[in-house]
Amino acid sequence: MNEIAIVTGGTRGIGAAISKELIAHGYKVAAVYGGNADAAAKFEEETGARAFCWDVSNFTACHDGVARIEDELGTVSILVNNAGITRDGTLHKMTEERWQVVIQTNLSSCFNMCHAVIGGMRERHYGRIVNIGSVNGQTGQYGQVNYAAAKSGIHGFTKALAQESAGFGITVNAIAPGYIETSMVAQIPQRILEKIVAGIPVGRLGQPEEIARGVTFLVDRNAGFITGSTLSINGGQHMY
Repeated sequence: MNEIAIVTGGTRGIGAAISKELIAHGYKVAAVYGGNADAAAKFEEETGARAFCWDVSNFTACHDGVARIEDELGTVSILVNNAGITRDGTLHKMTEERWQVVIQTNLSSCFNMCHAVIGGMRERHYGRIVNIGSVNGQTGQYGQVNYAAAKSGIHGFTKALAQESAGFGITVNAIAPGYIETSMVAQIPQRILEKIVAGIPVGRLGQPEEIARGVTFLVDRNAGFITGSTLSINGGQHMY
């Protein structure tokens, strides 16, 4: 196959699962990470794939990073925007820094990365972009005005870019994960997590591999009639 896929936040958690699933399906993956060199080294050792380090909230770094990947690996036809962080707190206690870092890392990164690949995809009349949103971007969540705003923005961004890109053979879709068993979710106090799980109809947390399988479906060449969609993978927690 030899199609090149970039996965941001691609060496840990959901991102690592996405990277590994794509590799298993024959894609060549470039996993982007922000600073955890130990996790990146472990990922490279386990998968044989390349990991590239830069700050996805930095516009210039994204353009330079994509150029480097294309120079070393080949033309990028798939982009998965998965990088994300949390800095939770109620609005009246939230600092501007906590607001900005989440918006820049979770939402502006989508603009930065898409801007870096969209020109080439339009020229070649082919591309697949998947943006990872969140159930909390659909429903809101107490103490997460920054995270919910960023993830909700991803869903709107996805629909707008899908309209711009459809005539060029480029699909742009989003996945909205529910609560997935990752290190991020593990930080939630146990009593709160138990209440969350009690509100999930299937009665459990999701697994990173379940999100990864959704990505693999959307980036397939046979998925060309699916664009501007949000695939909710949340165990029935939120339906609409």
